[in-house]
Amino acid sequence: MINEGSGIRRPSRMDGEDGTVAQVLGRRELGRALLARQWLLERADATAEEAVTRLVGMQAQAPYAPYFGLWSRLRKFGTADLADTLTERRLVRVALMRSTVHLVTTADYRSLRPWAQPALDRELDTAFKKVLTGLDRVAVAESGRALLDARHLTPKELRAALHERWPDHEPRALATVVRNLVPLVQVPPRAVWGVGGTTRYATAAGWTGAEPAPAADSEHIVLRYLAAFGPASVTDVQTWAGRTRLRPVLERLRPQLAVFRDEHGVELFDLPDAPRPGADARAPVRFLPEYDNLLASHADRTRVISEQDRKRVMTRNGMRATFLVDGQVTGAWKLHLGKASATLEIDPFRPLATTERAEVEAEGARLLEFAAPGADHDLRSGRATLVGHDDAVTGEKSDRQ
Repeated sequence: MINEGSGIRRPSRMDGEDGTVAQVLGRRELGRALLARQWLLERADATAEEAVTRLVGMQAQAPYAPYFGLWSRLRKFGTADLADTLTERRLVRVALMRSTVHLVTTADYRSLRPWAQPALDRELDTAFKKVLTGLDRVAVAESGRALLDARHLTPKELRAALHERWPDHEPRALATVVRNLVPLVQVPPRAVWGVGGTTRYATAAGWTGAEPAPAADSEHIVLRYLAAFGPASVTDVQTWAGRTRLRPVLERLRPQLAVFRDEHGVELFDLPDAPRPGADARAPVRFLPEYDNLLASHADRTRVISEQDRKRVMTRNGMRATFLVDGQVTGAWKLHLGKASATLEIDPFRPLATTERAEVEAEGARLLEFAAPGADHDLRSGRATLVGHDDAVTGEKSDRQ
């Protein structure tokens, strides 16, 4: 088997440190396995809740991003299918892995939130360590809990209320203490398609009627991660979680896992019966929203995006929405909605072959119909800046605080 693009033949099997021989999986094989787990090779017959559960949550700091992520993964999906789950409190948006906002089921919030606590603690101990010196974090957290149990507050209102009591500390840091130590949800109508609204916090217990459960055991969470993102190395798992010291977890699981190596000799773990299509499996064009976990859940992301293109996708303000051609990120996109029109702007990172461009445009047309049925549709390709459309759906300010 040839390592594509290098001209160097790589081994199909590699000796492990313990004397065993592990099969080597190339970049394209790893990419196809990931896309299969993510329902991006074939759309699935599943509900929004089933998809969010399978994916162990969807990164959701861009309020409308999960709508596009689910549309790309499900055969039958309409905006109401997600909006209704939010208003009915079956799905919630809460800070979890990597201390980022995720869309999860209410059941998963209860077990994942305490499991993700080390990532939330680390943020306080690094990014905010200096400004929080001498502060009683527990007192701040309990004060914030009481405020939010009384009424839903915007981030600005929460910061102001906390600053009144602790005037010598930075308001943003005070609010982050509450966010990271008290499970909070962002309540509708924020992230409800066609309605939207200002970010407002409530305590997750008050909104869902359920306190967090004991943290799920790490073995269970890692197995769910592998089902959605494998095969993966120890550092891949830790990157997704925002946690360290997970190697012992994988070592305990080793007897029940399949073990591979990548082309660089890095050990990869996987569920034995999980799908691992061949490198030549067809990968159709797919549109991914900003912050999609497909691009944020591995230390080595070259299975779906080159290092050069990753620099194009990652900006000072976050992660751009992207599209896949033949299983690789090949460009970015942005959707602009007017009152009676919708424009999809496509920015390829390389020249597209005629057949590739046709497939991108066909999938783009379907995206326009999903996002703006009945509107006048326009699809533009290139780097031209659109004017007169200030209400872009993608590229909206993310909900970090």
